[in-house]
Amino acid sequence: MTNLKKSKTTINVGIDVGKSFLDVYIHEKKTHFQEENNNEGIKRLLKRLSHYHIERMVMEATGRYEFELAQAAYTKHLPVCIVKPLLVRRFAGAMNQLAKTDKIDAEIIALFAVMTKPKITPRKSKNLIAIKDLIARRRQLMSLRTQELNRIKIMGKTLEVSIKRIIRTLDNEIERIENRLAKHVKDQAEWTEKQTILKSVPGVGDTLIYTLLADLPELGDLNKNQVAALVGVAPINRDSGKLRGKRRVQGGRANVRTVLYMATLSATQCNPVIKSFYKRLVAQGKHKKVAITACMRKFITILNAMVRDQVEWGL
Repeated sequence: MTNLKKSKTTINVGIDVGKSFLDVYIHEKKTHFQEENNNEGIKRLLKRLSHYHIERMVMEATGRYEFELAQAAYTKHLPVCIVKPLLVRRFAGAMNQLAKTDKIDAEIIALFAVMTKPKITPRKSKNLIAIKDLIARRRQLMSLRTQELNRIKIMGKTLEVSIKRIIRTLDNEIERIENRLAKHVKDQAEWTEKQTILKSVPGVGDTLIYTLLADLPELGDLNKNQVAALVGVAPINRDSGKLRGKRRVQGGRANVRTVLYMATLSATQCNPVIKSFYKRLVAQGKHKKVAITACMRKFITILNAMVRDQVEWGL
C-alpha cells in the first residue's frame, strides 16, 4: 500500500530581527517563538519551519542583522521578503497598534505579510553582496575624509599636521577599497554592457556607475516616471480641495540619490545637455536647489533610456 505524504500547512511568517534574538510569529498558527540570532539559532528556526509550506517569510531590513538568516533561508529555497521598516511602522499605525514589543512586532510583520503580500526579494550573488559592502565602506570612508577636511578649517594650524596625516591614511584606504571594488565589478559579467554605456556619458564616474548597477538594478527596465520615483527625484503632489501645495521630492533610494546629486553637480559643468538645462532653469528664476533636483531627474531618465535602448552617448 502506497504511503501518501501529508500536505503541509501554508503559513506566513513574520520575523522581528534583533542583534541577539529572532522573534518569530506564524500567523496561521498564532504561534510565537524566539531563537538566538546566530548559526545554531537560525538552524533551529529553519528546522522548525520546515514542517510547513511557507508562503512568505517577511523580515525588516535592519542593515546587517537579518543577513545571515536571509542567506540561510535562501539556501533552503524559501520565499524571503526583506521590507522597509517604515512600511511596517505605517501598517502598524493603520492597525492602531500602539504597543511595541519584539513579540508584537513579529506578529505585526506576519499580518503585514498576509494583508499586503510584499514581493519576494531575489537572492543576491556573493559577488554582488561584496560590491554593495565595498560601496558602503567607501561611502563611510569618504564621509570621514570630509569631516577631517572640515576640521582643518576650524581647528587651527597647531592640529593641521595631525588632520592631514589622518586624511592621507583615509586616502590610502579609499584607494584600496576602490581597487577591490573594480575587481569585483569586473567579475560581474552581466554588467559589462551597461557599464560601457554609462561610462560614455559626460559627468558619470565609477562611483555613480557602481552605485546604479548595485543599488538600482531596475535601470533600463522602467519608464521615466518610474525611475524618477524609485530614486526619489519625482515631485509629489500635495493638493487638497482648492489648495495647491508645493511639490516636493521624497522617498526613493537615498544612497542612489546622494551619489546622483554629486554626479549631477559635476554634470552641470561638463555635460552639455545637463549644463544647458541647468542654465535655462536658473535663467527662468528657479532656485538653484530646485534646478539641481530637476537636473537630477533629467539625468537619471537619460541614463535609464540609454541603458534601455542600449545606446552610448552621442550615438
